[in-house]
Amino acid sequence: MHRESVKSIFSSAARASCGAFLIVALALGQNSTYLGFDRNDYPGDANLKTLRQTFSYAGYWLNNPPGEKTNSWRGHRDAVESAGFGFLVLFNGQLYAELKSVANATRVGKLDAQSATAAARREGFPAKTIIFLDQEQGGRMLPAQKAYIYAWVDDVAAAGFRAGVYCSGQPAPDDQNVVTAEDIRAHAGDAVTASAREGARATQTQRDITYWAINDSCPPAPGCTFPGNPPKPAESGVDFAEVWQFAQSPQRKDVAGRCTNYSADGECYPPGLESQRLHVDVNTATSADPSHGRTH
Repeated sequence: MHRESVKSIFSSAARASCGAFLIVALALGQNSTYLGFDRNDYPGDANLKTLRQTFSYAGYWLNNPPGEKTNSWRGHRDAVESAGFGFLVLFNGQLYAELKSVANATRVGKLDAQSATAAARREGFPAKTIIFLDQEQGGRMLPAQKAYIYAWVDDVAAAGFRAGVYCSGQPAPDDQNVVTAEDIRAHAGDAVTASAREGARATQTQRDITYWAINDSCPPAPGCTFPGNPPKPAESGVDFAEVWQFAQSPQRKDVAGRCTNYSADGECYPPGLESQRLHVDVNTATSADPSHGRTH
């Protein structure tokens, strides 16, 4: 068909309507949210199909999860991706008591970054995958904690990956209501500037960090639920979060006591796996592959 004929088919009004439709479609696409799960123990290959009916992505540990002596996720990346999942790639970070001093924290942060990126490569994650550093302690980060986090972030980036932080998105009532995610972000340029003054190579003024916020208090959290249209991560109270963990297993009674939709035993079981008592933490994200860890 000639180009002139195509033009004659559509009136200016029709073209305007089409353009408006495309704008709305693009806006809806930009605002899409996706449900995902994470848990310390690998759920087993046999359960992936059932989990995929509810979730778009899965948390994936690169080292031993908190409180665990082994990592049962190791070696299962291909099975998880083949089942159709995207990824939230996690590395369990150090607690304050293990850091001791700023100098030691910086050294340990670099070593942990090397461990995280080596594990990511070994598992088959591509370059630029976002690796989230799990920070279990909340409130204002002390100098050693910040030194550890930023050293880890810098060396993860230097190794060709991207860095994220999994941390509290809730005000800490015993620490002047400081929100950990905001505290980490507010100081993410400090050490870069200091390094520049010391003559090190530093061209950026703010580190590129992706934030995965935890806030399981109802409200704003919806509790143990699996909505087809999940809330936006910014509704967590951390407006720059790209991932929001809004339900944890077991239910934290001191924080999430107002959430009434957990199971009687305090766990959060996804659809189809209640009888197996396979509990999960539930997340919403701005991407179906928040770590960008898929290879196809």
